[in-house]
Amino acid sequence: MSLMERLPEVRGRLTPERGLADLSWLRVGGAAEVLFQPQDQDDLAAFLRECPADVPVFPIGVCSNLIIREGGIRGVVIRLGRAFAGISVEGNRVRAGAAALDRRVATTAAEAGVDLSFLRTIPGTIGGAVTMNAGCYGSYTSDVFREATAMTRHGETVKLTGGEMGFAYRSSQMPEGLILLEAVLEGPHREPAEIEARMTEIVQKRAASQPVDDRSCGSTFRNPAGFSSTGEATDVHDMKAWKLIEDAGLRGFSLGGAQMSPKHANFLVNNGDASATELEELGEMVRKRVFEHSGVRLEWEIMRVGEWKATS
Repeated sequence: MSLMERLPEVRGRLTPERGLADLSWLRVGGAAEVLFQPQDQDDLAAFLRECPADVPVFPIGVCSNLIIREGGIRGVVIRLGRAFAGISVEGNRVRAGAAALDRRVATTAAEAGVDLSFLRTIPGTIGGAVTMNAGCYGSYTSDVFREATAMTRHGETVKLTGGEMGFAYRSSQMPEGLILLEAVLEGPHREPAEIEARMTEIVQKRAASQPVDDRSCGSTFRNPAGFSSTGEATDVHDMKAWKLIEDAGLRGFSLGGAQMSPKHANFLVNNGDASATELEELGEMVRKRVFEHSGVRLEWEIMRVGEWKATS
């Protein structure tokens, strides 16, 4: 019996062997054994309640922090769509669906006088930002996080506090098996024009130092220092990932169509024809050479998921 035959009926869409490369920020990767796009929260809950317990379930957003291997992802990949992308503002609090783009949350909040400007240049969705505690220039999602709603593998909704999320530098310890549905964030009140000016400054700063026009997932490795660059003149760089990569002579280093960006050494980019294998293997080569040069073992910030493609 095929996996499709074992799955419950849904109101959304179930697509067998759905290629994921076109959904991936890096435009690489194999297929989902089945891709499920739920119509709404009730549809998702009903599916999870009836889905066989032995079927793996893996949620994705816009895949802005994923390398999907060529062998694809077994089981059911769940991609939340428009029904999970709502944004509302009440006072200084912003309620954002897991599928809402970070930049849209920042601009919607700014219009209401709530400063979540650091989200403006973070690629991806709120679901990913919360899960990985995304941040830039010294600000993190955990700084503004108040609570989240998630769904269990049994289709039940639960609330999560900051303590239950277990936030750390560029990571969280969100309980395994949960699918994030929405988050409530709270930022300081400022005049919309002031927030807009700050966002413009951040966008310009990012464009000046990062390969914003290339296919990348942002920072490839976590900073061993345990914090992101602040952008301030007093910021130190000795234990920043980009500095360690550069000191090892790897800025611009390439493997096939994969390259460590000449503009920012900690950005792994697809120059147009890279495979997922080349991207991951280049990252591992960089980790090895940085360790040989400095004794520091870089840790991946980008998730690598799925199966290796079988070779004959």
